[in-house]
Amino acid sequence: PQIKIQIITFFRKSSRGDFVFSADRLIRLVVEEGLNQLPYTECTVTTPTGHKYEGVRFEKGNCGVSIMRSGEAMEQGLRDCCRSIRIGKILIQSDEETQRAKVYYAKFPPDIYRRKVLLMYPILSTGNTVIEAVKVLVEHGVQPSVIILLSLFSTPHGAKSIIQEFPEITILTTEVHPVAPTHFGQKYFGTD
Repeated sequence: PQIKIQIITFFRKSSRGDFVFSADRLIRLVVEEGLNQLPYTECTVTTPTGHKYEGVRFEKGNCGVSIMRSGEAMEQGLRDCCRSIRIGKILIQSDEETQRAKVYYAKFPPDIYRRKVLLMYPILSTGNTVIEAVKVLVEHGVQPSVIILLSLFSTPHGAKSIIQEFPEITILTTEVHPVAPTHFGQKYFGTD
């Protein structure tokens, strides 16, 4: 509880520069862990000094999908680790009164049904937006078992809602707490 209070206070009272710096660090950590979950093959790497090293290489067929707008904050962290990774986008907005999520836009690599998907959405509160995003991915032939949700903060309710709907999905987050910070995208992009 003490840590959560500090994080929420930091989200509200920090300068935009400090907020973006800290958010980018958290994003990088969760992206790297997401990449650790992807399939790889062993390979021999020759270093610049000519030495051989037994390393690993990601198997082809990975992509990122950001849930606009706040999910776009995570794209650079993914590109910093995988320069040439394809990234799709989904725009979903919730109705103010009913809290029902509605899909307005979806653009994916044409062969997304053959790819492993890193779904990016930083703040997971109710889970409704992510559930709708996964439904759209499933409509495009993506199996939930190959979707890894990358999130910074999640409520237990949100995570449980997603797992109840799609038990095969993997959720990676930095924290699970009953209260998730709000207005991440506005603070990150400076539109608050």
